[in-house]
Amino acid sequence: MRWSGQQLDVEAAPEHAPALPGMTRVRGFLRTVTTPEFAGIRFHEIAARTVLNPVPAGSPMPFRHTVNPYRGCSHACVYCYARGTHSWLELDTGLGFDREVVVKVNAGEALRRDLARPSWSREHVALGTNTDPYQRAEGRYRLMPGIIEALTAARTPFSILTKGTLLRRDVALLQAAAEHVPLGLGVSLAIYDDELQASLEPGTPSVAARLAMVRHLRAAGLPCGVMLAPVLPWLTDSVAALDDALAQLAEAGATGVTVLPLHLRPGAKEWFQQWLQRERPDLVAGYAQLYGRGSYVGAEYRRFLADRVAPLLRRHGFAPGSAGVQVRGMPGDDDAQFPTGSLPELAGHHGAPAPEGEQPSLF
Repeated sequence: MRWSGQQLDVEAAPEHAPALPGMTRVRGFLRTVTTPEFAGIRFHEIAARTVLNPVPAGSPMPFRHTVNPYRGCSHACVYCYARGTHSWLELDTGLGFDREVVVKVNAGEALRRDLARPSWSREHVALGTNTDPYQRAEGRYRLMPGIIEALTAARTPFSILTKGTLLRRDVALLQAAAEHVPLGLGVSLAIYDDELQASLEPGTPSVAARLAMVRHLRAAGLPCGVMLAPVLPWLTDSVAALDDALAQLAEAGATGVTVLPLHLRPGAKEWFQQWLQRERPDLVAGYAQLYGRGSYVGAEYRRFLADRVAPLLRRHGFAPGSAGVQVRGMPGDDDAQFPTGSLPELAGHHGAPAPEGEQPSLF
């Protein structure tokens, strides 16, 4: 794939191996390129044998297979849980995750082969579970149309989660798919303060643009749920912030809301801690208390968040406990990592917990 001004940095040849040792050992590695259109970003193109990934046995996820046409993401979300996956390729999980993007340039063709196997049983396939399939690079590589067409042709139900408004380009394909297979669409939209969003998600479309995409999808007759995730302790979990977010989602016509507290896996945790120390040093001690012994907040914070969210969901027409409305943790969360007693208070950020009420389902 040739772009204007493209420069070839690395080819799949032995003499180039020292340049990117992790990438040149990847099966199907083709080349590394840069282009002025994406200043500071390198694209590592590979020809994948398969793009249909099985979810590990025992996973709580409601799907058994995923497709991720990209690894690494120019959205550059500081808290992104997928950052640690870059270490498998000997790539940096901080700036490297934002600027070293692996592209499976044959994703559509590889998926057609995967779905043509006699053993394929047309199980649900989830897209956007690792890195965003509609990040900026998709505007040039155009991998998603082929993926959508392959899934539709194989009569395979699928879902897409994205922060990228480029999904609007493929609305006609998604409408056609919805005539043949169950289809789920989700927009990730957790931060409604423009300044905070620009600091924590510097490569993402604006809040207004993503809300407009929700309206556009609904007007096109397509479902569109919203991941109100991650909810950031002391930054976006106040009653006022959650109430404002849900009001905007209701106005945009979102068909469901999933609320998830921040979790910080290795790779993301270290990068987010650097952001805290630089931008919000007043919160460093509180986050150390919440996440110091693991990646996930404990059950007490989840109960606090569920109690706070439940009456707000009712207020804005999102019935707690209904499909698509959850506040959840992860199996194996260590409840002991969150101290018993009252939630930690930092300069009154939390305020009083919400009254007891119906909670969204936990799973």
